[in-house]
Amino acid sequence: MAPTDERPAIPAEGAFAIVDKEAGWTSHDVVAKARGVFGTKKVGHSGTLDPDATGVLVLGVGRATRLLQFVSGLAKSYVGEIALGTETSTLDAAGEVTATFDMSAVTDDQVVAASRAFLGDIEQIPPMVSAIKIDGKRLHELAREGKEVDRPPRPVTIGRFDIEPVEPGVYRAYVDCSSGTYIRTLAADLGRALGGGAHLRSLRRTAVGSFTIDQAAPLQQATFLPAAAGLAHLDAVSVDEQRAIDIGHGKVLAQSLLGVSGEGPWPVLGPDGTLLAVYQAHRDDTAKPTVVLSG
Repeated sequence: MAPTDERPAIPAEGAFAIVDKEAGWTSHDVVAKARGVFGTKKVGHSGTLDPDATGVLVLGVGRATRLLQFVSGLAKSYVGEIALGTETSTLDAAGEVTATFDMSAVTDDQVVAASRAFLGDIEQIPPMVSAIKIDGKRLHELAREGKEVDRPPRPVTIGRFDIEPVEPGVYRAYVDCSSGTYIRTLAADLGRALGGGAHLRSLRRTAVGSFTIDQAAPLQQATFLPAAAGLAHLDAVSVDEQRAIDIGHGKVLAQSLLGVSGEGPWPVLGPDGTLLAVYQAHRDDTAKPTVVLSG
C-alpha cells in the first residue's frame, strides 16, 4: 500500500500523529483513512471521539500502535456548548428531543454555581450510545435496537468545569477530566441539577495528556512525532550502546542496571534518543520489557 502523498518514512520504532478530527467522522473512519494516507495497515487510536465531535485524536503508526496502551488513560480537555431546556435521546444535538423544560428563569450565576458541584471525584452513568459492553454487547448496539439497560455508575474525576454564557440558555463549558468521562453526560446532569434538562450542543477535544490542539492537523497534513514524544509523561531512562543490544533482545535486567526503581513503566531510550522499549517492574528488583521496538 503506497502513501497517497509525500511525507517522511515511518521510523522503524513507529511514530505518533496528532489529528484534528473533523465532524462526521468516527474514530474508526479516521484510522481507516489514515492507513491509506500513511501507507501502512498498522494504525490505531488512543481513545474514541464521538462522530460529531472535533479535535485531538492521537494515532499510533507502525510499531507505535503498541504504545497506545500508555496513552489511552491520559487526562483529556474539552470545550463544548451546553444548551439548557432540551433533553435528547443521545444527550447531544444528534439525538431526538425527548423532553423540554422552561428554564428561562435560570440565571448565569445559578449555572456556574451548579457546575461547581461536579468538580472532583464523581460518578457518571454511561450514556446508552457509548461503546461500553454490558453482557457482551456494546451499549450503542442495544440503543439501536431500541433497548435500554441498567448501567453501573463509573468513577471519573473533573478537574475543571468552567462555564460562560454564549446566548440565552446556552453556555460554553471548559472541561479538564479523567479518561472515561462523558461530557454529554456531564451536560445532561448539569441540566437536571438546575431543575430541568440539557444536552451537549457541540464538543471539541483540545488536549489528550500533553498533546494539544496546537499540535493537531487535519489527517492529510498530520506529521509524525517520534515514538518517545508520545510517552513524555513517563519517566524515561537512557542506556548506552551495549545495554541497547540487551534491550533489543528483550532481556530481563536488574532495575539498578537501568537506574530505575519502583513499578514503572519506563521508556528506555538509546544513545541517540530513539525509543527502544518500555520496561516495567518484574520480580526480585528486576525489570522486563512490556514492549520492545528495537531489534
